[in-house]
Amino acid sequence: MTYDLPDGQLFIGGAWETGSGAEITSIYPADGSVNRVFRGASRADGERAIARALAAQADPAWRGLKPHERARILHRIADGIEANAARIAYIQTRDTGKSLRETSALVASAAGTFRYVAAALETLDDTMTVPRGDYLTLSVHEPLGLVAAITPWNSPIASDAQKVAPALAAGNAVLLKPASWSPLVSLELARIIEEAGLPKGLFSVLPGAGREVGNLLVEHTSIAKVSFTGGTSTGRTLARQAAEKLMPVSLELGGKSPTIVFEDADQTLAIAGILFGIFSSSGQSCIAGSRLFVQRSIYDSFVARLVEATKALRVGDPFDPETQVAPLIHADHRASVSAMVEAAVADGATLLCGGKAPTGGIYDAGTYYMPTILADVTNDALICREEVFGPVLVVMPFDDEADVIAQSNDNVYGLACGIWTRDFPRAYRMARAITSGTAWINTYKQFSISTPFGGEKDAGIGREKGREGIRAYMAQKALYVDLTGRPHPWARMED
Repeated sequence: MTYDLPDGQLFIGGAWETGSGAEITSIYPADGSVNRVFRGASRADGERAIARALAAQADPAWRGLKPHERARILHRIADGIEANAARIAYIQTRDTGKSLRETSALVASAAGTFRYVAAALETLDDTMTVPRGDYLTLSVHEPLGLVAAITPWNSPIASDAQKVAPALAAGNAVLLKPASWSPLVSLELARIIEEAGLPKGLFSVLPGAGREVGNLLVEHTSIAKVSFTGGTSTGRTLARQAAEKLMPVSLELGGKSPTIVFEDADQTLAIAGILFGIFSSSGQSCIAGSRLFVQRSIYDSFVARLVEATKALRVGDPFDPETQVAPLIHADHRASVSAMVEAAVADGATLLCGGKAPTGGIYDAGTYYMPTILADVTNDALICREEVFGPVLVVMPFDDEADVIAQSNDNVYGLACGIWTRDFPRAYRMARAITSGTAWINTYKQFSISTPFGGEKDAGIGREKGREGIRAYMAQKALYVDLTGRPHPWARMED
């Protein structure tokens, strides 16, 4: 079944308007056809959205709502996502090239995020602290005010929900800037949020150039926080800009995550998890397990099995339910992935499989790339240091725990890791020893909205998800209430 795509109108402060910024072209990666051409947001559009958001957020009709009353709206948004799940999944597949099976799961995740955040909001208590005098002391939390959310092109509906839901739950207004390569599903989310009854002005969707709209959202004095998911170099720039105004930021950036297979691992289980960890989403995932370390005693036989399993993966049409690896997002991105593989081979890496775009039939028109495994590299090779963001895995042997811990941590990123072993004490030691925000044991790339997520080192700052994910969009305030009814003795005003 096909669905109409969003018409390209922008949602600016509660009103659907034609953007006045540069033209945006959404392309279907599977065949290069054009989904939609429309005008993105300009700086003036962003300024208008900010003005409307400030007025709406200051209105007691929103700011004064009790948590359970805000939660009702979040539940209605979740209902709207679920009721439109097939349509949203279709739009995201057209926009990103992800398989329909994957986008359907992402839509379910987005609905679950709004549902969880609504439930958490109703039970998120402030605290009465222990007094140190004749007064009552409390710790309370208040909205920051106006929050900007900047999301990437690889999983927009899930990334949007992960930022928008807790920011709204906290009582803020939210300006969402989706990536120009995948703007349509965020506009569809705006329609659902509008229909759920969120007061006008509290939410805007502003696809547009980073140098124009993105800079405005970071630099504007009224923006109280920016939550950004994307590349590390852009994150560094954003952090410098935020520092000038002493604005808090949340940065979920790149990764070069290690996956470790010990000789006692269940190899079938490990191979299935490794394939999913690197080749699902066509490798276009920050937490992709892109560096594989295999204990030397099983290295040759394990890698041989892995290569055969990789060759058997189904590369194809995103709407085919049998497809496991769909096309990459854009021709420019595929060229970047291909160039990194070619450079690695030129530097001495051995290509075990893949390393090229498939040809013939549907492949000629789309931006497909074969699942790729490279061997005979060392951990200091460029292909092991830089994020490829494509279906490319490098495999290396290791000798013992100390060796693999050192190699795993010898990287600027610290986002995630995977550990495959039947020895639980060893798994626990490894999970604690490797610098990462997430460690998976005998599984990979599993997520829960209830569990905090983020990275270390160049992988980012801050955490999203979990109950405290709402607090990340709030300011903490201390309250002191006198219990004596007497003037302070310093003033010497006693009767």
